[in-house]
Amino acid sequence: MTLHNKLVLEHIQKSFVDKRQTELVLQDISLHVAQGEFVSLIGPSGSGKSTILQIIGGLVEPSAGSVRLDDQDVTGKRGLISYMPQADCLFPWRTIEENVITALEVAGVNRDQALKQAREWLPRIGLGGYEKKLPQVLSGGMRQRVSFLRALLSEQELMCLDEPFGALDALTRLDMQKWLLSIWEQDQRSVLFVTHSIEEALYLSDRIYVLSEKPTLILQEFQVPWARPRDSAVTLSPAFQEMKQAIYSSMQRGQVVS
Repeated sequence: MTLHNKLVLEHIQKSFVDKRQTELVLQDISLHVAQGEFVSLIGPSGSGKSTILQIIGGLVEPSAGSVRLDDQDVTGKRGLISYMPQADCLFPWRTIEENVITALEVAGVNRDQALKQAREWLPRIGLGGYEKKLPQVLSGGMRQRVSFLRALLSEQELMCLDEPFGALDALTRLDMQKWLLSIWEQDQRSVLFVTHSIEEALYLSDRIYVLSEKPTLILQEFQVPWARPRDSAVTLSPAFQEMKQAIYSSMQRGQVVS
C-alpha cells in the first residue's frame, strides 16, 4: 500500500537580517514525511533544524519555498501541527493533568472531556497517581513524558519533536527512546524528529535526512531497514554500526550525495 505524503517542503530558503547583514541559513531544503512515517533530521549545531520546524509550524516565514500539509499550501499558517520543544515548557502553577490538557483547551475541547482523556492516558505512560501533583516533583524524564503526552493528545496529525531528549542523562534518554517507540507504534502518527544523535535517529526512524552546515542543504537521505516493532538490540548489530558510520561519513564530507 502506498502512503500519501502528510508533509512536503519544497525548496525552502531562509535568510535572517542582523545589523544590516543578511545571513543565509537554509539554502534549499526539500523533504517529505509520509502518513504514519517517523522521519529524523540530523545535522550540526546551527544548521537550522529548529528553524525548519518553526517554518513548518508557521512561526517563521520562509524567504522562499512552500510548506504543504495533505496537499494544501499552508506556508505561514499556524496551529496545524503538534509541536514538542527541547524544553518541556510545563506551567509550574498547573497540575500534571492540567498541563496535559493545555493544547486541548486551546483547541476548544470541553475541559471535563479533556481531563477525562488525560486521566486515561497518564497511567499508560507511567504517571498514574501524579495527576494532581505539580511539575516540580517530577524527574526530567517524567516531565518529558508529560510534554510528549500533551503533544500526542492534540488533534493535529503531524508531530514535530525538537530534540526532546537532548537534556537528559544517557540512561534516562535510552529509556525515553524505548518509551517513545512503544507509544508511537500504537499511534502511528506522522513524526518529524530533530536530533544531534546518529544512534537516536537510527533507532527511532524510518528515514533520516542528513543536513550540512549553514547555509544548509540536505546532504543525503538514508532509509532505515529494520522492521517494527523495533527492539533496542538492533543497536548492537553490525549493520547498525555500518549505517551509523555511513551517516557520520556523510556529515564529515559535507557534500551533497545524489
